[in-house]
Amino acid sequence: MKIAVLETGRPPARLGGRYPGYGEMVRSLVGPGHAYETFLADSGVLPVPNAHAGYLITGSPAGIYDPDPWIAALIAFLRALAPERRVVGICFGHQVMAQAWGGRVVKSEKGWGLGLHRYEVVEPAPFMDGGDAIRVPASHQDQVVALPPGARVLAASAFTPYAVLGYRDRAALSFQCHPEFEPAFARALTEGHRAAESDPARAAAALASLDGPHDSGRVGGWIRRFLDDV
Repeated sequence: MKIAVLETGRPPARLGGRYPGYGEMVRSLVGPGHAYETFLADSGVLPVPNAHAGYLITGSPAGIYDPDPWIAALIAFLRALAPERRVVGICFGHQVMAQAWGGRVVKSEKGWGLGLHRYEVVEPAPFMDGGDAIRVPASHQDQVVALPPGARVLAASAFTPYAVLGYRDRAALSFQCHPEFEPAFARALTEGHRAAESDPARAAAALASLDGPHDSGRVGGWIRRFLDDV
């Protein structure tokens, strides 16, 4: 499959370039077998709509409500996609998909979601593997608070009720969590996170949680099977 990776951000400068970019992380999560082409969406570079069979949208430090022109351009791009094009979004990608297709995203009053989060599977999909929950790193304050028409909740938590979304009216799948984050990167991202200044106890608990087992590889399998079901 010819897949466009829409890179909407990169790791914080404080990490000193020690880790791959978000586009590379997402490609590694999905794995080989596809023809990837990366576009720096946060620099205003987007592919021609519908020129690829699939699209992967990465995380970003930006909020979809920010006035940056590239965000409006990405929303317009998503609205122009044919519904049969396969789209997978992660964190900011999850949010921008929801916003583009009629949902609503805000900076949540719940504060930052950090560390390893558990999400219950509430509506199994054919590409899933039958488990009843996943544990995956998270790093977000923004949340989807109103579903787009046609969206359905596949997995949820009390902190993130709309954690994993599928769509009835298009070939789309999105995750608020970060299955592409390797444990070392998730730990480095959480250490020194700005949330530690306002809520040090939450940041410490998040860091401790990352020592537990996670299901990122399992979620990567979900994404692969979703993309391959053409």
